[in-house]
Amino acid sequence: MNQQHTAAVIVIGNEILSGRTQDINLPYLGKRFDELGIELVEARVVRDVPEEIIHAVNHLRESCEYVFTTGGIGPTHDDITTECIAQAFGVEVERNPEAVKCLNDKYGDKNVTDARMKMANIPVGATLVDNPVSAAPGYRMENVYVFAGVPQIMQAMFEGISSELIGGDPMLTKTISAHMQESQIATTLTQLQNEHPTISIGSYPFYKNECYGVSVVSRGTDKNELNALDKKLQNMITALGATIIALT
Repeated sequence: MNQQHTAAVIVIGNEILSGRTQDINLPYLGKRFDELGIELVEARVVRDVPEEIIHAVNHLRESCEYVFTTGGIGPTHDDITTECIAQAFGVEVERNPEAVKCLNDKYGDKNVTDARMKMANIPVGATLVDNPVSAAPGYRMENVYVFAGVPQIMQAMFEGISSELIGGDPMLTKTISAHMQESQIATTLTQLQNEHPTISIGSYPFYKNECYGVSVVSRGTDKNELNALDKKLQNMITALGATIIALT
């Protein structure tokens, strides 16, 4: 069996918790982790509170192979992630010469304000992560990757370092949706899960166009086993007289 490679994501920002901003970074990262064979084992949304950010970083960097933070490295007063990362690792924050050059090259010396230059403050010992969109870099401290919250920038940063991540076999997914009640298949799903312990099976009920339905999602890295389980699920649903409305 392949070694399990794990990741956690910390989404930082009051605007996410207030509902004012909808986070789309986590779905993107989850999909990419599946493709890279890295299991996303935990995701947290944390307020702009130093103690909470530091606690989350220190806990997750000990329990996961990779930790990714998004948000809080911009130019404003509430962008406090860098200071928190430094405290979590017990280091100082410095004006990073390479980061300064990135900003000057992008905007010119006269246009780099004090606020913008704040984004060149990096924890001592960090390795910069390129930002091809707006120049202000992210960075890595050991197994913690610190990215911007703006989705376009975060995605560019991630793709820039994705080749250095160690993963396993890609995670494969199959979904069966049918018009039926979830309770009709609950017992059989338990039996199938016991028969296929390396496959994760989840059932998700829905109500659409005045009809009840359920989607059964199977996830695993073994294509043959996943296909065998998928066939069993289709036979089970058909045997119950339900109508399969989608196979993906």
